Amino acid sequence: MLTIIIGVILFLASSRLPLSLNKYQEPSKIKNGLRIAALLLIVFGVFTSCIKQIDAGFIGVQSLFGKIQQKTLGSGLNFVNPLMEIKHLDVRTQNYTMSGVHDEGDKNGDDAIRVLTKDGLEVSIDLSVLYRISAEQAPKLIKEIGVEFKDKIIRPVARTKIRDNAVYYDAIELYSTRRDEFQTRIFKSIEDEFVKRGLVLENLLVRNITLPQTVKLTIESKINAEQDAQKMQFVLQKEKQEAERKRVEAQGIADYQRIINEGLTDKQLQYEQIKAYKELANSENSKIIVMPNNGKLILDAK
Repeated sequence: MLTIIIGVILFLASSRLPLSLNKYQEPSKIKNGLRIAALLLIVFGVFTSCIKQIDAGFIGVQSLFGKIQQKTLGSGLNFVNPLMEIKHLDVRTQNYTMSGVHDEGDKNGDDAIRVLTKDGLEVSIDLSVLYRISAEQAPKLIKEIGVEFKDKIIRPVARTKIRDNAVYYDAIELYSTRRDEFQTRIFKSIEDEFVKRGLVLENLLVRNITLPQTVKLTIESKINAEQDAQKMQFVLQKEKQEAERKRVEAQGIADYQRIINEGLTDKQLQYEQIKAYKELANSENSKIIVMPNNGKLILDAK
């Protein structure tokens, strides 16, 4: 557009040149040269204004004299009306983070969302919103909201919906047992609001939930008590197993003695006695064998 304006100014200026600049130049040739240059600039400006390049991952929203056009421009080269104003919008996945950690979120300082839970406690929540602009609804977004949709839609909607849904949960439930349920619930409510305005909610990440110090101490005490109880249960189980092992062992010994007592006879005992005497007689260390039946002594000849 700037090239066209320069060409028009040059063309108008050439028509106002005096008939003679000096005695060595012909006025008509100078004026014609300037007019040709002006026309070339105008043609070049019109041609370049008709071609618009849209980078990958972006779309172009057209505006003619302030009126938003419904048709959008895709990535690549596009031929458009040279009077069109093009707004480039990023349609890739974007991230908006609200965090209590300094310089971690989109806003500097502590930007965590503080909510009141069902049990009346204040909880701080760090949240990341993954979203993108709907290419089909981009003209509507620009027309109704403008390019400042982060501060007008994403931030206030996310913070409001979290506060609205946190009142259905206790602080400990948000921190532990029902955290996934809470995240699913706020995702649904935020998604409905985004769709109405031409935004697509891709994911919602509850990154951190900070409880009051008193609740933290209560949870830690409860966890320590549960761990102690589990440890004691393990010790008791081990003692029970050891007692069971000893009982089984004692029962085995008793059963063995009972079987031996029932199965041994006098002849069996005498036979075992003779076998023992024989082994003693063959031993290098044995010198005397006492026979209890006749009271005789057998001296080892060795």
